[in-house]
Amino acid sequence: MKAFAALYRELDASTSNLVKQAALQRYLRAASPRDAAWAVYFLAGGKPRQLVPVKLLRLLAQEAAGLPEWLFVESYEAVGDLAETIALLLPPSDGTHELGLADWVEQHLLPLRGAPAEGLPDTLRAQWRLLAPEERLVYFKLITGAFRVGVSKLQVTQALAAVGGLDPKRVAQRLMGYTHIGARPGEADYAALIAPEAAEGEGAPISGGQPYPFFLAHPFNEPLERFDELLGPPSGWQVEWKWDGIRAQIVCRGGQAWIWSRGEELVSERFPELAALGDVLPEGTVLDGEIVVWRDAPAEAETRARNDDADAEAPTAGAAPGARAAEAAAAGVAPMPARTAGRVQPFAELQKRIGRKTLGPKLLRELPVVLLAYDLLEEAGQDLRPLPQHERRARLDALLAAVNHPVLRPSPVLTGDSWADLARQREASRSLGVEGFMLKRRDAQYGVGRTKDVGLWWKWKIDPLTVDAVLIYAQRGHGRRASLYSDYTFAVWDGPPGKEGRQLVPFAKAYSGLTDAEMAKVDAVIRKTTIESFGPVRSVRPTLVFELGFEGIARSPRHKSGIATRFPRMLRWRQDKPVEEADTLQTLQALLPQG
Repeated sequence: MKAFAALYRELDASTSNLVKQAALQRYLRAASPRDAAWAVYFLAGGKPRQLVPVKLLRLLAQEAAGLPEWLFVESYEAVGDLAETIALLLPPSDGTHELGLADWVEQHLLPLRGAPAEGLPDTLRAQWRLLAPEERLVYFKLITGAFRVGVSKLQVTQALAAVGGLDPKRVAQRLMGYTHIGARPGEADYAALIAPEAAEGEGAPISGGQPYPFFLAHPFNEPLERFDELLGPPSGWQVEWKWDGIRAQIVCRGGQAWIWSRGEELVSERFPELAALGDVLPEGTVLDGEIVVWRDAPAEAETRARNDDADAEAPTAGAAPGARAAEAAAAGVAPMPARTAGRVQPFAELQKRIGRKTLGPKLLRELPVVLLAYDLLEEAGQDLRPLPQHERRARLDALLAAVNHPVLRPSPVLTGDSWADLARQREASRSLGVEGFMLKRRDAQYGVGRTKDVGLWWKWKIDPLTVDAVLIYAQRGHGRRASLYSDYTFAVWDGPPGKEGRQLVPFAKAYSGLTDAEMAKVDAVIRKTTIESFGPVRSVRPTLVFELGFEGIARSPRHKSGIATRFPRMLRWRQDKPVEEADTLQTLQALLPQG
Protein backbone atom coordinates (compact mmCIF):
# COMPACT_ATOMS: atom_id res chain seq x y z
CA MET A 1 0.00 0.00 0.00
CA LYS A 2 2.89 2.35 0.80
CA ALA A 3 4.45 1.81 -2.63
CA PHE A 4 1.13 2.37 -4.41
CA ALA A 5 0.51 5.55 -2.42
CA ALA A 6 3.99 6.75 -3.39
CA LEU A 7 3.20 6.02 -7.04
CA TYR A 8 -0.03 8.01 -6.72
CA ARG A 9 1.85 11.03 -5.33
CA GLU A 10 4.44 10.85 -8.10
CA LEU A 11 1.80 10.63 -10.83
CA ASP A 12 -0.30 13.39 -9.29
CA ALA A 13 2.68 15.74 -8.97
CA SER A 14 3.58 15.79 -12.66
CA THR A 15 1.97 16.70 -15.96
CA SER A 16 4.80 15.16 -17.99
CA ASN A 17 3.89 11.98 -19.85
CA LEU A 18 7.54 10.89 -19.76
CA VAL A 19 7.71 11.28 -15.97
CA LYS A 20 4.45 9.39 -15.52
CA GLN A 21 5.57 6.62 -17.85
CA ALA A 22 8.85 6.21 -15.99
CA ALA A 23 7.03 6.07 -12.64
CA LEU A 24 4.57 3.45 -13.89
CA GLN A 25 7.32 1.23 -15.23
CA ARG A 26 9.38 1.50 -12.02
CA TYR A 27 6.38 0.51 -9.91
CA LEU A 28 5.39 -2.43 -12.12
CA ARG A 29 8.93 -3.80 -12.18
CA ALA A 30 9.29 -3.59 -8.39
CA ALA A 31 5.80 -4.61 -7.26
CA SER A 32 4.72 -8.16 -6.52
CA PRO A 33 2.49 -9.64 -9.24
CA ARG A 34 -0.50 -9.55 -6.86
CA ASP A 35 0.00 -5.87 -6.10
CA ALA A 36 0.69 -5.07 -9.76
CA ALA A 37 -2.53 -6.84 -10.77
CA TRP A 38 -4.64 -4.53 -8.59
CA ALA A 39 -2.59 -1.44 -9.47
CA VAL A 40 -3.26 -1.99 -13.19
CA TYR A 41 -6.95 -2.54 -12.44
CA PHE A 42 -7.30 0.81 -10.66
CA LEU A 43 -4.98 2.81 -12.91
CA ALA A 44 -6.74 1.54 -16.05
CA GLY A 45 -10.12 2.70 -14.73
CA GLY A 46 -11.46 -0.24 -12.73
CA LYS A 47 -13.86 0.52 -9.90
CA PRO A 48 -15.35 -2.06 -7.53
CA ARG A 49 -18.97 -1.71 -6.55
CA GLN A 50 -19.62 0.86 -3.80
CA LEU A 51 -18.03 -0.47 -0.63
CA VAL A 52 -19.37 1.92 2.03
CA PRO A 53 -22.18 4.50 1.98
CA VAL A 54 -20.65 7.93 1.41
CA LYS A 55 -22.99 9.42 4.02
CA LEU A 56 -21.48 7.13 6.68
CA LEU A 57 -17.92 8.10 5.70
CA ARG A 58 -18.74 11.79 5.99
CA LEU A 59 -20.37 11.33 9.38
CA LEU A 60 -17.49 9.29 10.82
CA ALA A 61 -14.87 11.70 9.47
CA GLN A 62 -16.75 14.67 10.88
CA GLU A 63 -16.93 13.03 14.29
CA ALA A 64 -13.25 11.97 14.24
CA ALA A 65 -12.17 15.49 13.29
CA GLY A 66 -14.38 17.02 15.98
CA LEU A 67 -16.00 19.46 13.55
CA PRO A 68 -19.57 20.77 13.35
CA GLU A 69 -21.39 19.81 10.16
CA TRP A 70 -21.26 23.29 8.66
CA LEU A 71 -17.48 23.47 9.00
CA PHE A 72 -17.00 20.02 7.48
CA VAL A 73 -19.20 21.07 4.53
CA GLU A 74 -17.22 24.28 4.10
CA SER A 75 -13.98 22.29 4.17
CA TYR A 76 -15.32 19.91 1.54
CA GLU A 77 -16.38 22.78 -0.71
CA ALA A 78 -12.96 24.41 -0.37
CA VAL A 79 -11.06 21.20 -1.19
CA GLY A 80 -13.49 19.94 -3.83
CA ASP A 81 -12.76 16.24 -3.27
CA LEU A 82 -14.35 14.14 -0.51
CA ALA A 83 -11.49 11.63 -0.19
CA GLU A 84 -8.91 14.39 0.11
CA THR A 85 -11.07 16.30 2.59
CA ILE A 86 -11.40 13.30 4.89
CA ALA A 87 -7.70 12.43 4.61
CA LEU A 88 -6.75 15.99 5.61
CA LEU A 89 -9.18 16.30 8.53
CA LEU A 90 -8.60 13.00 10.33
CA PRO A 91 -6.36 13.03 13.43
CA PRO A 92 -2.85 11.48 13.11
CA SER A 93 -2.64 7.71 12.82
CA ASP A 94 -1.57 5.69 15.85
CA GLY A 95 -0.63 2.41 14.16
CA THR A 96 1.48 0.89 11.40
CA HIS A 97 1.23 -1.91 8.87
CA GLU A 98 3.33 -3.69 6.25
CA LEU A 99 0.53 -4.83 3.95
CA GLY A 100 0.76 -4.44 0.19
CA LEU A 101 -1.98 -3.13 -2.09
CA ALA A 102 -3.45 -6.58 -2.81
CA ASP A 103 -3.72 -7.46 0.88
CA TRP A 104 -5.38 -4.15 1.66
CA VAL A 105 -7.90 -4.55 -1.16
CA GLU A 106 -8.70 -8.22 -0.57
CA GLN A 107 -8.49 -8.39 3.22
CA HIS A 108 -9.78 -4.95 4.21
CA LEU A 109 -11.57 -3.06 1.43
CA LEU A 110 -13.65 -5.65 -0.43
CA PRO A 111 -15.04 -7.25 2.78
CA LEU A 112 -16.57 -3.86 3.67
CA ARG A 113 -19.24 -4.42 1.05
CA GLY A 114 -22.04 -6.43 2.63
CA ALA A 115 -20.52 -6.28 6.13
CA PRO A 116 -23.02 -5.83 9.02
CA ALA A 117 -23.90 -2.14 9.30
CA GLU A 118 -23.49 -2.06 13.06
CA GLY A 119 -19.83 -3.08 12.83
CA LEU A 120 -18.79 -0.81 9.96
CA PRO A 121 -17.90 2.30 12.01
CA ASP A 122 -15.42 0.45 14.23
CA THR A 123 -13.96 -1.42 11.24
CA LEU A 124 -13.37 1.80 9.30
CA ARG A 125 -11.82 3.59 12.27
CA ALA A 126 -9.47 0.67 12.88
CA GLN A 127 -8.40 0.65 9.22
CA TRP A 128 -7.60 4.31 8.81
CA ARG A 129 -5.69 4.38 12.12
CA LEU A 130 -3.14 2.03 10.52
CA LEU A 131 -2.54 4.28 7.54
CA ALA A 132 -0.09 7.13 7.18
CA PRO A 133 -1.62 10.43 5.93
CA GLU A 134 -0.35 9.90 2.36
CA GLU A 135 -1.87 6.40 2.28
CA ARG A 136 -5.21 7.61 3.56
CA LEU A 137 -5.83 9.67 0.44
CA VAL A 138 -5.53 6.60 -1.79
CA TYR A 139 -7.53 4.51 0.69
CA PHE A 140 -10.49 6.89 0.67
CA LYS A 141 -10.33 7.37 -3.10
CA LEU A 142 -10.61 3.61 -3.55
CA ILE A 143 -13.50 3.36 -1.08
CA THR A 144 -15.46 6.24 -2.66
CA GLY A 145 -14.81 5.05 -6.23
CA ALA A 146 -13.16 8.39 -7.06
CA PHE A 147 -9.70 7.08 -7.92
CA ARG A 148 -8.40 9.33 -10.69
CA VAL A 149 -4.79 10.40 -11.06
CA GLY A 150 -4.35 11.79 -14.56
CA VAL A 151 -3.15 8.56 -16.15
CA SER A 152 -4.89 7.23 -19.25
CA LYS A 153 -5.47 3.60 -20.06
CA LEU A 154 -3.15 4.10 -23.03
CA GLN A 155 -0.32 5.11 -20.69
CA VAL A 156 -0.92 2.00 -18.57
CA THR A 157 -0.92 -0.11 -21.74
CA GLN A 158 2.38 1.41 -22.84
CA ALA A 159 3.95 0.77 -19.43
CA LEU A 160 2.87 -2.87 -19.47
CA ALA A 161 4.18 -3.26 -23.00
CA ALA A 162 7.55 -1.86 -21.96
CA VAL A 163 7.77 -4.12 -18.91
CA GLY A 164 6.79 -7.21 -20.90
CA GLY A 165 8.66 -6.34 -24.09
CA LEU A 166 5.43 -6.53 -26.09
CA ASP A 167 3.57 -4.70 -28.83
CA PRO A 168 1.21 -2.21 -27.09
CA LYS A 169 -1.63 -3.38 -29.36
CA ARG A 170 -1.24 -6.89 -28.04
CA VAL A 171 -1.41 -5.60 -24.47
CA ALA A 172 -4.47 -3.52 -25.31
CA GLN A 173 -6.22 -6.66 -26.51
CA ARG A 174 -5.29 -8.55 -23.35
CA LEU A 175 -6.55 -5.68 -21.18
CA MET A 176 -10.06 -5.84 -22.65
CA GLY A 177 -12.45 -6.76 -19.86
CA TYR A 178 -9.72 -6.55 -17.21
CA THR A 179 -11.41 -3.61 -15.44
CA HIS A 180 -14.92 -5.10 -15.39
CA ILE A 181 -16.73 -4.05 -12.21
CA GLY A 182 -16.91 -7.61 -10.92
CA ALA A 183 -13.28 -8.48 -11.73
CA ARG A 184 -10.91 -9.69 -9.01
CA PRO A 185 -7.47 -9.60 -10.68
CA GLY A 186 -4.74 -11.80 -9.29
CA GLU A 187 -1.20 -12.93 -9.96
CA ALA A 188 -2.19 -15.12 -12.90
CA ASP A 189 -4.15 -12.28 -14.52
CA TYR A 190 -1.17 -9.95 -14.34
CA ALA A 191 1.15 -12.63 -15.65
CA ALA A 192 -1.16 -13.07 -18.65
CA LEU A 193 -0.94 -9.34 -19.41
CA ILE A 194 2.85 -9.36 -19.76
CA ALA A 195 3.39 -12.96 -20.93
CA PRO A 196 5.85 -13.31 -23.81
CA GLU A 197 4.22 -13.52 -27.23
CA ALA A 198 5.60 -17.00 -27.82
CA ALA A 199 3.78 -18.34 -24.77
CA GLU A 200 0.41 -17.98 -26.43
CA GLY A 201 1.30 -18.00 -30.10
CA GLU A 202 1.01 -15.15 -32.55
CA GLY A 203 -2.61 -14.63 -33.58
CA ALA A 204 -3.94 -17.22 -31.15
CA PRO A 205 -7.73 -17.04 -30.80
CA ILE A 206 -9.18 -15.38 -27.73
CA SER A 207 -10.90 -17.69 -25.30
CA GLY A 208 -14.02 -17.16 -23.22
CA GLY A 209 -15.97 -13.94 -23.46
CA GLN A 210 -13.09 -11.50 -23.85
CA PRO A 211 -13.84 -8.78 -26.44
CA TYR A 212 -11.47 -7.00 -28.79
CA PRO A 213 -10.25 -3.41 -28.32
CA PHE A 214 -12.69 -1.05 -30.04
CA PHE A 215 -11.60 0.84 -33.16
CA LEU A 216 -12.48 4.52 -32.63
CA ALA A 217 -13.21 7.26 -35.14
CA HIS A 218 -11.68 10.71 -35.48
CA PRO A 219 -13.89 13.80 -35.90
CA PHE A 220 -13.98 15.24 -39.41
CA ASN A 221 -15.05 18.88 -39.60
CA GLU A 222 -13.53 20.08 -42.86
CA PRO A 223 -15.54 22.17 -45.35
CA LEU A 224 -17.26 20.16 -48.07
CA GLU A 225 -15.16 21.72 -50.85
CA ARG A 226 -12.03 20.06 -49.39
CA PHE A 227 -13.45 16.52 -49.20
CA ASP A 228 -12.14 15.40 -52.59
CA GLU A 229 -8.71 16.81 -51.76
CA LEU A 230 -8.52 15.20 -48.32
CA LEU A 231 -10.51 11.98 -48.79
CA GLY A 232 -10.51 11.23 -52.48
CA PRO A 233 -13.71 10.03 -54.17
CA PRO A 234 -16.60 8.54 -52.12
CA SER A 235 -16.02 5.20 -53.84
CA GLY A 236 -13.07 4.66 -51.53
CA TRP A 237 -15.24 4.89 -48.43
CA GLN A 238 -17.97 2.90 -46.72
CA VAL A 239 -20.59 5.40 -45.55
CA GLU A 240 -23.01 4.60 -42.72
CA TRP A 241 -25.28 6.45 -40.33
CA LYS A 242 -23.77 7.45 -37.01
CA TRP A 243 -26.18 5.96 -34.49
CA ASP A 244 -26.91 7.46 -31.08
CA GLY A 245 -26.92 4.34 -28.89
CA ILE A 246 -24.48 2.20 -26.93
CA ARG A 247 -21.46 0.94 -28.85
CA ALA A 248 -21.10 -2.76 -28.07
CA GLN A 249 -19.52 -6.05 -29.03
CA ILE A 250 -21.42 -9.33 -28.93
CA VAL A 251 -18.98 -12.15 -28.24
CA CYS A 252 -20.33 -15.65 -28.94
CA ARG A 253 -18.12 -18.47 -27.75
CA GLY A 254 -18.80 -21.69 -25.93
CA GLY A 255 -22.51 -21.61 -26.70
CA GLN A 256 -23.20 -18.33 -24.94
CA ALA A 257 -23.02 -14.60 -25.64
CA TRP A 258 -21.30 -11.82 -23.75
CA ILE A 259 -22.35 -8.20 -24.36
CA TRP A 260 -19.57 -5.65 -23.77
CA SER A 261 -20.02 -1.89 -23.92
CA ARG A 262 -17.29 0.38 -25.27
CA GLY A 263 -16.52 1.29 -21.65
CA GLU A 264 -15.61 -2.40 -21.11
CA GLU A 265 -18.63 -2.98 -18.92
CA LEU A 266 -20.24 -6.40 -19.19
CA VAL A 267 -23.92 -5.56 -19.85
CA SER A 268 -25.30 -8.99 -20.81
CA GLU A 269 -27.86 -8.91 -17.99
CA ARG A 270 -29.16 -5.53 -19.16
CA PHE A 271 -29.96 -6.89 -22.63
CA PRO A 272 -31.22 -10.47 -22.31
CA GLU A 273 -32.68 -10.49 -25.83
CA LEU A 274 -29.18 -9.85 -27.22
CA ALA A 275 -27.55 -12.35 -24.87
CA ALA A 276 -29.93 -14.96 -26.31
CA LEU A 277 -28.05 -14.64 -29.62
CA GLY A 278 -25.59 -17.13 -28.17
CA ASP A 279 -28.13 -19.77 -29.13
CA VAL A 280 -28.27 -18.80 -32.82
CA LEU A 281 -24.95 -17.25 -33.81
CA PRO A 282 -22.16 -19.58 -34.96
CA GLU A 283 -19.44 -20.49 -32.49
CA GLY A 284 -16.54 -18.04 -32.52
CA THR A 285 -18.48 -14.97 -33.70
CA VAL A 286 -17.76 -11.41 -32.55
CA LEU A 287 -19.90 -8.53 -33.82
CA ASP A 288 -19.36 -4.80 -33.43
CA GLY A 289 -22.37 -2.51 -33.55
CA GLU A 290 -24.76 -0.18 -31.77
CA ILE A 291 -27.45 -1.09 -29.26
CA VAL A 292 -30.56 1.05 -29.79
CA VAL A 293 -34.19 0.95 -28.78
CA TRP A 294 -36.03 0.08 -31.98
CA ARG A 295 -39.66 -0.34 -32.94
CA ASP A 296 -40.71 -2.03 -36.17
CA ALA A 297 -43.27 -0.39 -38.40
CA PRO A 298 -46.22 -2.62 -37.32
CA ALA A 299 -45.52 -1.94 -33.64
CA GLU A 300 -45.27 1.74 -34.49
CA ALA A 301 -48.72 1.69 -36.09
CA GLU A 302 -50.19 0.01 -33.03
CA THR A 303 -48.54 2.54 -30.78
CA ARG A 304 -50.00 5.39 -32.80
CA ALA A 305 -53.45 3.86 -32.61
CA ARG A 306 -53.21 3.75 -28.82
CA ASN A 307 -51.66 7.17 -28.43
CA ASP A 308 -52.72 10.23 -30.40
CA ASP A 309 -49.85 12.30 -29.07
CA ALA A 310 -47.66 12.16 -32.16
CA ASP A 311 -45.17 14.56 -30.59
CA ALA A 312 -44.15 11.87 -28.11
CA GLU A 313 -42.89 9.71 -30.96
CA ALA A 314 -39.25 9.58 -32.00
CA PRO A 315 -37.88 10.01 -35.55
CA THR A 316 -37.73 7.16 -38.01
CA ALA A 317 -34.36 5.80 -39.11
CA GLY A 318 -34.67 4.15 -42.45
CA ALA A 319 -37.74 3.32 -44.52
CA ALA A 320 -40.21 5.44 -42.58
CA PRO A 321 -43.95 5.46 -43.20
CA GLY A 322 -45.97 8.51 -44.11
CA ALA A 323 -44.37 11.92 -44.16
CA ARG A 324 -40.96 10.70 -43.08
CA ALA A 325 -40.72 8.30 -45.99
CA ALA A 326 -41.50 11.15 -48.36
CA GLU A 327 -38.94 13.35 -46.61
CA ALA A 328 -36.29 10.65 -46.85
CA ALA A 329 -37.08 10.01 -50.50
CA ALA A 330 -36.96 13.72 -51.29
CA ALA A 331 -33.55 13.93 -49.65
CA GLY A 332 -32.30 11.05 -51.75
CA VAL A 333 -31.65 8.86 -48.70
CA ALA A 334 -31.30 5.21 -49.55
CA PRO A 335 -34.03 3.22 -47.77
CA MET A 336 -33.14 0.44 -45.38
CA PRO A 337 -33.76 -3.17 -46.32
CA ALA A 338 -37.31 -4.29 -45.56
CA ARG A 339 -36.16 -6.37 -42.61
CA THR A 340 -34.78 -3.25 -40.90
CA ALA A 341 -37.66 -0.87 -41.67
CA GLY A 342 -38.67 0.79 -38.45
CA ARG A 343 -37.92 3.46 -35.98
CA VAL A 344 -34.90 4.10 -33.76
CA GLN A 345 -35.89 5.73 -30.48
CA PRO A 346 -34.05 8.60 -28.75
CA PHE A 347 -31.17 7.74 -26.44
CA ALA A 348 -33.35 8.80 -23.51
CA GLU A 349 -35.46 5.69 -24.12
CA LEU A 350 -32.37 3.50 -23.90
CA GLN A 351 -31.41 5.21 -20.65
CA LYS A 352 -34.68 4.03 -19.10
CA ARG A 353 -33.46 0.46 -19.51
CA ILE A 354 -29.94 1.19 -18.35
CA GLY A 355 -31.19 2.80 -15.16
CA ARG A 356 -33.47 -0.05 -14.07
CA LYS A 357 -32.24 -2.65 -11.58
CA THR A 358 -34.78 -5.20 -12.79
CA LEU A 359 -36.09 -5.75 -16.31
CA GLY A 360 -39.67 -6.94 -16.23
CA PRO A 361 -41.67 -8.23 -19.21
CA LYS A 362 -43.49 -4.90 -19.55
CA LEU A 363 -40.26 -2.90 -19.87
CA LEU A 364 -38.76 -5.38 -22.32
CA ARG A 365 -41.92 -5.18 -24.41
CA GLU A 366 -42.16 -1.38 -24.35
CA LEU A 367 -38.43 -0.71 -24.91
CA PRO A 368 -37.19 -3.46 -27.25
CA VAL A 369 -33.56 -3.25 -28.32
CA VAL A 370 -31.67 -4.44 -31.37
CA LEU A 371 -28.02 -4.51 -32.35
CA LEU A 372 -27.38 -2.53 -35.52
CA ALA A 373 -24.29 -4.49 -36.59
CA TYR A 374 -21.63 -2.82 -38.72
CA ASP A 375 -18.54 -5.00 -38.37
CA LEU A 376 -17.56 -8.66 -38.04
CA LEU A 377 -14.41 -9.05 -35.95
CA GLU A 378 -14.28 -12.81 -35.54
CA GLU A 379 -15.77 -15.62 -37.62
CA ALA A 380 -15.49 -19.30 -36.70
CA GLY A 381 -12.85 -18.32 -34.16
CA GLN A 382 -10.72 -16.51 -36.77
CA ASP A 383 -9.63 -12.92 -36.08
CA LEU A 384 -10.85 -10.92 -39.10
CA ARG A 385 -9.50 -7.54 -38.03
CA PRO A 386 -6.52 -7.63 -40.48
CA LEU A 387 -8.95 -7.97 -43.40
CA PRO A 388 -10.03 -4.83 -45.31
CA GLN A 389 -13.24 -3.13 -44.28
CA HIS A 390 -15.18 -4.07 -47.42
CA GLU A 391 -14.40 -7.77 -47.01
CA ARG A 392 -15.40 -7.79 -43.34
CA ARG A 393 -18.63 -6.07 -44.30
CA ALA A 394 -19.40 -8.60 -47.03
CA ARG A 395 -18.92 -11.44 -44.54
CA LEU A 396 -21.10 -9.61 -42.01
CA ASP A 397 -23.94 -9.21 -44.50
CA ALA A 398 -23.77 -12.90 -45.41
CA LEU A 399 -23.87 -13.89 -41.73
CA LEU A 400 -26.82 -11.65 -40.89
CA ALA A 401 -28.76 -12.91 -43.89
CA ALA A 402 -28.16 -16.51 -42.82
CA VAL A 403 -29.07 -15.92 -39.17
CA ASN A 404 -32.04 -13.63 -39.94
CA HIS A 405 -32.78 -12.83 -36.30
CA PRO A 406 -35.17 -9.96 -35.38
CA VAL A 407 -32.83 -8.37 -32.80
CA LEU A 408 -29.83 -8.48 -35.13
CA ARG A 409 -29.99 -5.98 -37.99
CA PRO A 410 -27.47 -4.61 -40.47
CA SER A 411 -26.50 -0.97 -40.20
CA PRO A 412 -27.25 0.18 -43.76
CA VAL A 413 -24.50 1.32 -46.11
CA LEU A 414 -25.27 4.48 -48.09
CA THR A 415 -24.04 5.44 -51.53
CA GLY A 416 -23.62 8.71 -53.38
CA ASP A 417 -22.22 9.92 -56.70
CA SER A 418 -20.24 12.67 -54.96
CA TRP A 419 -19.54 14.14 -51.56
CA ALA A 420 -22.10 16.84 -52.36
CA ASP A 421 -24.68 14.11 -52.97
CA LEU A 422 -23.82 12.47 -49.64
CA ALA A 423 -23.91 15.84 -47.87
CA ARG A 424 -27.45 16.31 -49.18
CA GLN A 425 -28.44 12.91 -47.77
CA ARG A 426 -26.77 13.78 -44.49
CA GLU A 427 -29.15 16.72 -44.07
CA ALA A 428 -31.86 14.19 -43.21
CA SER A 429 -29.92 13.01 -40.14
CA ARG A 430 -31.89 15.00 -37.61
CA SER A 431 -35.25 13.77 -38.86
CA LEU A 432 -33.97 10.20 -38.89
CA GLY A 433 -32.73 10.35 -35.31
CA VAL A 434 -29.03 9.91 -36.14
CA GLU A 435 -25.95 12.09 -35.57
CA GLY A 436 -24.58 12.22 -39.10
CA PHE A 437 -22.31 9.87 -41.03
CA MET A 438 -19.48 7.44 -40.31
CA LEU A 439 -16.85 7.34 -43.07
CA LYS A 440 -14.78 4.13 -43.11
CA ARG A 441 -12.04 3.51 -45.64
CA ARG A 442 -12.92 0.43 -47.66
CA ASP A 443 -9.36 -0.87 -47.38
CA ALA A 444 -9.03 -0.14 -43.63
CA GLN A 445 -8.17 -2.86 -41.18
CA TYR A 446 -9.86 -2.83 -37.78
CA GLY A 447 -7.46 -0.92 -35.53
CA VAL A 448 -7.00 -0.52 -31.79
CA GLY A 449 -8.36 2.66 -30.26
CA ARG A 450 -8.12 5.99 -32.06
CA THR A 451 -5.29 5.06 -34.42
CA LYS A 452 -4.47 5.85 -38.04
CA ASP A 453 -1.79 3.28 -38.78
CA VAL A 454 -3.99 0.52 -40.26
CA GLY A 455 -6.82 2.55 -41.69
CA LEU A 456 -9.21 5.37 -40.93
CA TRP A 457 -12.68 5.91 -39.54
CA TRP A 458 -14.08 9.45 -39.53
CA LYS A 459 -17.24 10.71 -37.81
CA TRP A 460 -18.86 13.41 -39.92
CA LYS A 461 -21.42 14.73 -37.47
CA ILE A 462 -24.13 17.29 -38.08
CA ASP A 463 -23.89 20.65 -36.35
CA PRO A 464 -25.33 20.74 -32.82
CA LEU A 465 -28.69 22.21 -31.97
CA THR A 466 -28.28 25.60 -30.29
CA VAL A 467 -30.21 28.02 -28.10
CA ASP A 468 -29.32 31.14 -26.15
CA ALA A 469 -29.94 30.49 -22.45
CA VAL A 470 -29.59 32.35 -19.15
CA LEU A 471 -27.35 31.21 -16.27
CA ILE A 472 -29.45 31.03 -13.07
CA TYR A 473 -27.54 28.63 -10.74
CA ALA A 474 -23.85 27.90 -10.23
CA GLN A 475 -21.92 25.29 -8.26
CA ARG A 476 -18.27 24.91 -7.44
CA GLY A 477 -16.25 22.49 -9.49
CA HIS A 478 -13.89 19.73 -8.43
CA GLY A 479 -10.15 19.21 -8.50
CA ARG A 480 -8.36 22.24 -9.90
CA ARG A 481 -11.71 24.01 -10.26
CA ALA A 482 -12.68 23.52 -6.61
CA SER A 483 -12.29 27.25 -5.91
CA LEU A 484 -14.35 28.34 -8.95
CA TYR A 485 -18.04 28.30 -9.71
CA SER A 486 -17.77 26.29 -12.91
CA ASP A 487 -20.88 24.06 -13.07
CA TYR A 488 -23.91 25.97 -14.32
CA THR A 489 -27.67 25.55 -14.66
CA PHE A 490 -29.31 27.33 -17.59
CA ALA A 491 -32.87 28.44 -18.26
CA VAL A 492 -35.06 29.81 -21.04
CA TRP A 493 -38.13 32.03 -20.83
CA ASP A 494 -41.57 30.44 -20.60
CA GLY A 495 -43.01 32.97 -23.03
CA PRO A 496 -42.09 35.56 -25.67
CA PRO A 497 -40.97 39.12 -24.90
CA GLY A 498 -43.85 41.20 -23.65
CA LYS A 499 -45.67 38.32 -21.98
CA GLU A 500 -46.84 39.46 -18.56
CA GLY A 501 -45.18 37.68 -15.65
CA ARG A 502 -42.98 35.47 -17.79
CA GLN A 503 -40.36 33.44 -15.91
CA LEU A 504 -37.14 31.59 -16.53
CA VAL A 505 -37.49 27.80 -16.61
CA PRO A 506 -34.35 25.67 -16.00
CA PHE A 507 -33.69 23.01 -18.64
CA ALA A 508 -29.98 22.07 -18.80
CA LYS A 509 -26.69 21.90 -16.90
CA ALA A 510 -23.29 22.43 -18.47
CA TYR A 511 -19.72 22.83 -17.31
CA SER A 512 -17.57 22.62 -20.43
CA GLY A 513 -16.78 25.03 -23.23
CA LEU A 514 -15.20 28.03 -21.51
CA THR A 515 -11.53 28.92 -21.35
CA ASP A 516 -9.88 29.30 -17.95
CA ALA A 517 -9.85 33.07 -18.41
CA GLU A 518 -13.56 33.17 -19.29
CA MET A 519 -14.42 30.94 -16.35
CA ALA A 520 -12.56 33.24 -13.95
CA LYS A 521 -14.56 36.22 -15.26
CA VAL A 522 -17.86 34.32 -14.96
CA ASP A 523 -16.91 33.25 -11.44
CA ALA A 524 -16.42 36.91 -10.46
CA VAL A 525 -19.85 37.83 -11.84
CA ILE A 526 -21.48 34.94 -9.99
CA ARG A 527 -20.02 36.08 -6.67
CA LYS A 528 -21.25 39.64 -7.25
CA THR A 529 -24.76 38.64 -8.35
CA THR A 530 -25.54 35.85 -5.85
CA ILE A 531 -29.08 35.99 -4.50
CA GLU A 532 -29.05 32.95 -2.22
CA SER A 533 -26.84 29.97 -1.34
CA PHE A 534 -27.97 26.36 -0.97
CA GLY A 535 -24.94 24.48 0.32
CA PRO A 536 -22.49 24.41 -2.63
CA VAL A 537 -25.03 25.95 -5.03
CA ARG A 538 -25.72 29.65 -5.57
CA SER A 539 -28.73 31.17 -7.26
CA VAL A 540 -27.74 34.31 -9.17
CA ARG A 541 -29.44 37.34 -10.58
CA PRO A 542 -30.00 36.67 -14.31
CA THR A 543 -27.32 38.68 -16.09
CA LEU A 544 -25.37 36.16 -18.21
CA VAL A 545 -26.42 34.68 -21.56
CA PHE A 546 -24.65 31.74 -23.20
CA GLU A 547 -25.12 29.94 -26.49
CA LEU A 548 -25.57 26.27 -25.61
CA GLY A 549 -25.08 23.41 -28.04
CA PHE A 550 -26.44 19.89 -27.64
CA GLU A 551 -26.56 16.72 -29.70
CA GLY A 552 -30.20 15.78 -29.18
CA ILE A 553 -33.45 16.81 -27.55
CA ALA A 554 -36.44 14.83 -26.30
CA ARG A 555 -39.55 15.21 -24.17
CA SER A 556 -39.05 14.37 -20.49
CA PRO A 557 -41.77 14.42 -17.83
CA ARG A 558 -39.03 14.24 -15.18
CA HIS A 559 -37.83 17.77 -15.94
CA LYS A 560 -39.68 20.95 -15.03
CA SER A 561 -39.27 22.23 -18.57
CA GLY A 562 -40.59 18.96 -20.03
CA ILE A 563 -37.40 18.86 -22.11
CA ALA A 564 -34.18 16.83 -21.85
CA THR A 565 -31.06 17.67 -23.88
CA ARG A 566 -28.15 15.37 -24.71
CA PHE A 567 -24.56 16.45 -24.08
CA PRO A 568 -25.23 20.17 -23.46
CA ARG A 569 -22.14 22.38 -23.55
CA MET A 570 -21.33 26.08 -23.73
CA LEU A 571 -20.39 27.21 -27.23
CA ARG A 572 -19.79 30.87 -26.39
CA TRP A 573 -20.54 33.59 -23.87
CA ARG A 574 -23.08 35.94 -25.45
CA GLN A 575 -21.88 39.20 -23.90
CA ASP A 576 -23.57 40.94 -26.81
CA LYS A 577 -27.06 39.69 -25.94
CA PRO A 578 -29.40 41.06 -23.23
CA VAL A 579 -31.06 38.54 -20.91
CA GLU A 580 -34.49 39.61 -22.19
CA GLU A 581 -33.57 38.36 -25.68
CA ALA A 582 -32.65 34.84 -24.62
CA ASP A 583 -34.62 32.02 -26.20
CA THR A 584 -37.92 30.61 -24.97
CA LEU A 585 -39.40 27.25 -24.09
CA GLN A 586 -41.27 27.43 -27.37
CA THR A 587 -37.90 27.64 -29.17
CA LEU A 588 -36.85 24.39 -27.52
CA GLN A 589 -40.17 22.72 -28.29
CA ALA A 590 -39.77 23.63 -31.96
CA LEU A 591 -36.50 21.66 -31.98
CA LEU A 592 -38.19 18.45 -30.82
CA PRO A 593 -38.34 15.66 -33.42
CA GLN A 594 -41.64 15.85 -35.22
CA GLY A 595 -43.65 12.64 -35.33
